[in-house]
Amino acid sequence: MSRQPVVAIVGRPNVGKSTLVNRIVGRREAIVEEHPGVTRDRKVLEAEWNGVPFTLIDTGGWLAGGDALDEKVSRQAEQAVESADLALFVVDVTTGVTAEDEGVAEWLRRRKTPCVVVANKVDGETRDNDIWEFLTLGLGDPIPISALHGRGSGDMLDEILDKAIDVAGIAREDTPLVTGDEPDDGIISVAIVGRPNVGKSTLFNRLAGAERSSVHGMPGTT
Repeated sequence: MSRQPVVAIVGRPNVGKSTLVNRIVGRREAIVEEHPGVTRDRKVLEAEWNGVPFTLIDTGGWLAGGDALDEKVSRQAEQAVESADLALFVVDVTTGVTAEDEGVAEWLRRRKTPCVVVANKVDGETRDNDIWEFLTLGLGDPIPISALHGRGSGDMLDEILDKAIDVAGIAREDTPLVTGDEPDDGIISVAIVGRPNVGKSTLFNRLAGAERSSVHGMPGTT
């Protein structure tokens, strides 16, 4: 059976990546706060659109030249993009192109993974023309959406899923469909809990066999 396409969501902090993740998966998987930098580790989620399943990777904000924790979060985002068929580069139309956006764009242009620019917070028609400023990032035409209100999200999913399937080399007839009758896969779920700074992330990485969670001396990193 052909594998599912993999899509990674990336961008600078506080552009609405977590809100977009929750919109796509249809439930509250990512923590949404006005304070930037809440998401720090990459998280692999199962999603589907029009009956076609795909894998979505949520990441924290990518920053160049930040502190030690920022660097760890950025490495998590880089690993997500390397493993993906397509990267969604989320930008904020209400602030326009920032130096941090330009840094993310420069990094993505050096990657082999194809990229689609998603202009978030286009909450009404008055914002539609503002998306074209992001052409200066050199990554193609931006797709306007409002992750909070759902505006344009269906058109975005149509476009990015078609592109991800093509990049992954999956024939349309081989794409598995979600019917609602799939048998239980028998996978056991385990949650790791405890007070801050007792080594939960280190244990998680040990069990996963990879650096999937950022480890830092500051309590509350995860």
